[in-house]
Order: sequence, then C-alpha cells, then structure tokens
Amino acid sequence: MRRGALAAGLALFPLGWAASSVTVGAWAMTGHMVAHMIAVAVAAPLVAFGVQGTRADPAGRWPRAATPSAAALIEAIVVWGWHVPALRRLVHDHPGWLVVEQASFLAAGLLLWAAVLAPRHRMAGVGALLVTSMHMTLLGALIGLAPRPLYGHGGVAALADQQVAGVVMLLIGGIAYLVGGLVMLGRLLQHRGEAPA
Repeated sequence: MRRGALAAGLALFPLGWAASSVTVGAWAMTGHMVAHMIAVAVAAPLVAFGVQGTRADPAGRWPRAATPSAAALIEAIVVWGWHVPALRRLVHDHPGWLVVEQASFLAAGLLLWAAVLAPRHRMAGVGALLVTSMHMTLLGALIGLAPRPLYGHGGVAALADQQVAGVVMLLIGGIAYLVGGLVMLGRLLQHRGEAPA
C-alpha cells in the first residue's frame, strides 16, 4: 500500500507541473493553482505516507524541522510567499523559476505531511493541519474575491482566471487539509478510547 501511494504521488507531481506549464495566457493563474494544489495537497501526502518510517522520511531525518508547528510555518511561508504578485510574475515571465516554485511546494508539503503523520506528533499534527486549512482557505478567498487582477495586466479575462484559481485553492487546499486533520483527530480519539483504563 505504501509503495502504491509513493508511486501515485511521484506520478501526480509531473502532472501538476504540466498543468502549470501548458496553461498560459488567459488561464495561467488557474494552471498555477492546479499545479500548486496537486503538489501540496495530493502528491505530498501520498509521498509522505509512502516514505513513512523509511530513511527517506523527513520526520526521521530532520526531527527538529519536522515538528508539525515548524513544518506548518515553513509551508505557510512558502505558499504565501509564492503568491506575492512580484514572485508570481517572476515565475510567469521566467519559466525556469517554475521548477524552483513547484519543487518548494512539494518539499514544504512533504515536510508538513511527514511531520503530522509521525506517530509521536498525532495531536500536534491535527492542529497543524487545521491551521493550514484555515490559511489556505483565507488565501484562496483573498485571491478569488480581490476586486481587481493581482497577477495579470488587467481585464475581465485576468480577473476571471484569478477568481477560478481562488476557488481551486479554496476547494482543494482547504478541504484536503481539513479532511486530513479530521481523519487524524478521529483516529486519535479512537486510539484513546481503546486504551486500557
């Protein structure tokens, strides 16, 4: 099961990269957001589950950085940083930066999911995922509800693209982390209920 998750996560990451690189012009921001969400909310948890407990597990290799709170902070800085209009423009205008952007999304997502999946961090992991869900939802709402294009040169098409991108972040990002946090909370409560009195 872990090998299948790892293979799926590694296969999905290039799919997101392709989505980001082929959607140009009117839908460039939406393509970017699809790629971003595939990296942090789909590929990263699959890869983290696939490498859990192995030598490649970030939670085992870097225990100080792979605490849920530290990993959530790193992931938030990476996500919010790449959505600053100047950095978004840099990636759009210089495709070589797409590699750096997408790799940093995957690395930050992998670090976070590895940290929250580590058995020693179950309760803190729940909190980190729920906080991440909230900041993803907030960023998605800010992008989607902005009254003017933040990432384009204006026009109805740029604003529509940005609105769809915000919805993609709200739906995939917010929901993935919320569901992950709730599943972990359910398992934690079940484990505590089964513990001998």
